[in-house]
Amino acid sequence: MDLQRSYREDLSLFKKPSSLGAFFVLIVGLIVFPFLTLYMAGGAYYINILNLIAINAMVAVGLNILVGYTGQISLGHAGFFAIGAYAQAMLVTQVNLPLPLALVLAGLLAGLFGLLLGLPALRLEGPYLAIASLGFGLAVTQIIGRLDFLGGRMGITVPGPGFEPWLRELIGDNVSAEKAVDAPHYAIYLIVMPLCVVMTIFAVNLMKSKIGRAFVAIRDSEIAAETIGINLTRYKTLAFAVSAFYTGLAGALYAHAMGFINPESFDLRLSITFLAMVVVGGLGSVMGAHLGAILMTMLPIALTAVRNVPEIIYGAIMILVILFEPLGLRGRWLKLKFYWKTWPF
Repeated sequence: MDLQRSYREDLSLFKKPSSLGAFFVLIVGLIVFPFLTLYMAGGAYYINILNLIAINAMVAVGLNILVGYTGQISLGHAGFFAIGAYAQAMLVTQVNLPLPLALVLAGLLAGLFGLLLGLPALRLEGPYLAIASLGFGLAVTQIIGRLDFLGGRMGITVPGPGFEPWLRELIGDNVSAEKAVDAPHYAIYLIVMPLCVVMTIFAVNLMKSKIGRAFVAIRDSEIAAETIGINLTRYKTLAFAVSAFYTGLAGALYAHAMGFINPESFDLRLSITFLAMVVVGGLGSVMGAHLGAILMTMLPIALTAVRNVPEIIYGAIMILVILFEPLGLRGRWLKLKFYWKTWPF
């Protein structure tokens, strides 16, 4: 067992040189992979899948802050996702704001709604909180569908990041003109992937801070947390706001990645999928959120040929995980790592 001998060791982002090396290899791989796909058949398809994984990973990390670390249940994160997506669409098409500023404002708007939802949720817990958040998510899609300036039920088209012509010229000059049509996917990748890495590092550091420790204390025992001076109102609402900000930012990126959004894209199944990512990956773990996002993004793609089966498999996977591996995919990874360290003893 690795024991921490000081707070400095506990707060360090990389506890071992091997962790730093693995992170370095990951970053290099993310940088090199787009160049490799330029010489692959269907390379833009794989880039698009990575974009979706990164977007879902941001949602899963944000939801894990609320569910895994703070112990609050939410079935309405599709609503925050929709708020971020539609806010981004309006800010770049109607207000003509620069892309970075629009992304920040879209995330903050979703965070504001998370704060407002967190206030009445202070008196709720367990299934009652889940029902309240579910009602919020359903209400958001219904309201959006009735607003004509948001496209109503017909939806709205969202433009790309804006630097596709530069990428198209670069790709066409160095590879082939045929690959130039895939420039929008690569443009989204250049935005989504760095943001996913930055937001993941921020979440890891947040959980090591005073705020993150307060979240965990509330999850373990609200009475004990209040006894030691933790303001439940402040930290519960903050957890909702931070989680909603992550989800809204991911929704804003999703709008650009898809190029078109409508209210039907943000239904109850999406909220359940987000929750499944957290449960399957591992509650209370940033790494588990990423593992869950990878699995739950790739699973529907692998089962596209089979109708109505993905919903059944979602439920079956969650039941099997709860029964046989409560810690999720991260728990299985920890067991494999422990087995490797202790082998052959």
